[in-house]
Amino acid sequence: MRLSTTQIDAINHRDGPALILAVPGSGKTTVIIHRTHKLIRESAIKPERILSITFSKASAIDMKRRFTSEFPKEISNPEFSTIHAFCFRIIRDYSKKRNVSFRLIEDDKEPLNKYRLIKDIYQSLFGSTITEEKMESFLSYYGYAKNMMIKPDKLLKTKKIELDEFREMYRLYEEKKINGNLLDFDDLLTMSYQLLLDNPKALEYYSKKYDYIQLDEGQDTSKIQLELLKLLASPGNNLFIVADDDQSIYGFRGAYPQGLLDFQNIFPEGRLFYMEKNFRSSKNIVNLSNDFIKQNISRYKKNVSTDNPYSKAVQVIRLKSSEEQYGYILKNFRDNPHKKAAVLYRNNLSALGLMNYLEKNNTDFYMRDVKLKFFNHWLTKDIYNFMDLSADICNIEVFEQIFYKMKGYISRKMVNWLKGRHIEKNVFKELLKYPGLSDFYRKQLLELELDFKKIQKMAPAHAIRYIRSNINYDSYIHENSLRFGYTFEQLKEMLYYMELIAAETGNFNHFRKRMSDLRDLMLQSSKNWSNLTLSTVHSAKGLEFDSVYIIDLVDGSFPSASSVEAMENGDSSLYEEERRLFYVGMTRAKKSLDLLCYNTMDGHKASPSGFLSELQTFSK
Repeated sequence: MRLSTTQIDAINHRDGPALILAVPGSGKTTVIIHRTHKLIRESAIKPERILSITFSKASAIDMKRRFTSEFPKEISNPEFSTIHAFCFRIIRDYSKKRNVSFRLIEDDKEPLNKYRLIKDIYQSLFGSTITEEKMESFLSYYGYAKNMMIKPDKLLKTKKIELDEFREMYRLYEEKKINGNLLDFDDLLTMSYQLLLDNPKALEYYSKKYDYIQLDEGQDTSKIQLELLKLLASPGNNLFIVADDDQSIYGFRGAYPQGLLDFQNIFPEGRLFYMEKNFRSSKNIVNLSNDFIKQNISRYKKNVSTDNPYSKAVQVIRLKSSEEQYGYILKNFRDNPHKKAAVLYRNNLSALGLMNYLEKNNTDFYMRDVKLKFFNHWLTKDIYNFMDLSADICNIEVFEQIFYKMKGYISRKMVNWLKGRHIEKNVFKELLKYPGLSDFYRKQLLELELDFKKIQKMAPAHAIRYIRSNINYDSYIHENSLRFGYTFEQLKEMLYYMELIAAETGNFNHFRKRMSDLRDLMLQSSKNWSNLTLSTVHSAKGLEFDSVYIIDLVDGSFPSASSVEAMENGDSSLYEEERRLFYVGMTRAKKSLDLLCYNTMDGHKASPSGFLSELQTFSK
C-alpha cells in the first residue's frame, strides 16, 4: 500500500505521547494498523504489549480484520478492543481475586436489566409507569454525568433537565446497583478507573502489561475514558491518539473534545501530526467543507486538501415543499442506480415521509437507526385514542386516557364520578347528568359530542387535523411539550408526518395498518441490501458514499432550534457541534453532494438552514 508522507511520519512515531489529527478520508485506521506492524517488526515489541482502543465493537473487529489481511504472516495479533470490553476485564480480574461476583445488566432480554430496574424505581417513587421518553431522558443525563465525571447536583445546575425526578432516581439507581453488585456500561468505566486509583498494584500491573496504547476515534472519547487511558499509559506516556476534533459529534453522550484541545497542556512533550489530505472526496466537496468548518473557533487549525479532481459541483436544491425532496432524490437515484447513495438527516423522524414514498414507488433501501419511537410514541397513541373514542363514544377506558387533552375543562373528579356509575353509555351524555353542572360545561360537552361524531365520518388525515384544531389537541401539546422533554415544533413535526401517512388511507383501520406496515418495513430495511442508504448523520460517521443527499435543511431542524437559542444566549458550544455534525455529513460524499431545503412544511413557511447561507458565501 502506498502511504503519504504525513502518514509515514505518524507511523514512524514510537515513544512518548502523540496526537494525530486526521481529517475525513485521510486513512486514520491505516495509520494505526501500519504503526502497530512497525512496532512489532522493527522495534521488536511483542504484539500482546500493544493495546489499541476504538469506539465500537464493529470498529474493533474491522481493525483486527484489516490487520490480519494486511499482514497475514503475523503469527500472533495485537489486541484491538473497545474501552468497555477492556474495563470489563479489569473488573473481572478484580472480582476473581476478591471473590466478588458482578452482573452486567445491559441485556434487555434478561429478566434483570437496567430498564427493568429503572421502571421499578419509578413505580415505587411515583406509583405509575415511566414513559419511554422519561426513560430515555434519564439514561441520557445519567450517562452524561458518569462520562463527564460530575455529580448529579452539579449536572442539575449546568444542564436544563426536564425531569423533576432525576436526582432521586439517580440516587436509588446507584444504591440498588451497589447493593446487588450490578453494573451497567457506564459503571464499567467509573469502577475500573476507581479500582486503578485505589489499588496501586493493580495499576502497576496494567501499566506494565502494555508498552504502547493506541486510541482510535479520540474525538468520541469521554472525559472518564481519557482519564483512564492517561492513567494506564503512565509513567511512559506512550499514548498514540488518532482523532479529528472537527468530527466530535457525540457531546450528548459525554464526548470530550476539550481533552484533545488541551493535549499539549497535558503532555508538554507530546507531538502533533497533521494528516490533512483527504483521499475520499472530490476537490469541490473538500474545498467547500474545509471553508465551512473553519468558522468554528474551538478547533485545531487545519487546511484540508485532496489530489482528487473536481467533480459535480455541490448543489443547494430549493424546493416548494418538504414532500418534493422525495421525488428529487428518487429521480436522481434511478438515474445512477449502480452508485452507492445515502440520504442523511439530522433526526430519525425525517426518514418517515421518505421511506413511505420509496415503498410506494417500489424502491428498496437499507436503513440504519431502526429504533424510531414514532410508532409507539405517546403522541401516536393519543391520536389512536381520539379515533377509537369517535368510533365508540361509550368507551370510558379510552376516554379516561385523553379527557384532559381536549377542550372542555373536564376534571378528574368528573371522570371518577362517571366510572363509578358503571354505565356503558355515551360518555358526554352521561356527564351531562353530573351534579351541579353549569351551563358552560353543558355547552362544552354537547360540542364535544358533536365533534366526535364528526370525526367518526372523516378520512384519517382530515380527522387528525380536526383533532388538532377543533378538539384543541395542539393547545395541549403546546402547553405541555417542555414537560415531556420536547419542543412544540418537534411534536408538530410528528403530527405532520402522521397526517402525511394518513392522507393515503381511507379509514381508521387502514391508517393503523399502514402505520404498522411502515414500522415492519423500517425493521426489515436494516437487513436489506441496497445501494440506497437512509441514515442519521450520527450513524453515517465513518462511512462513505458516491452520492450524498442531506435533507430537511431548514431552520429549527438542522441546526437544531436548541443550539440556535443557546448561541443567542451566549453559549456557542452546541452550535459548533451542530456545525461539526453538518461537516461530517458533507464529508461522507465522494463525488456528489446535494443539500435540500424547502419553502413550506405542513402549510407553514420554512426558512433555509443558516448553514446553507454560510456555504453560499464561500461558493461565490
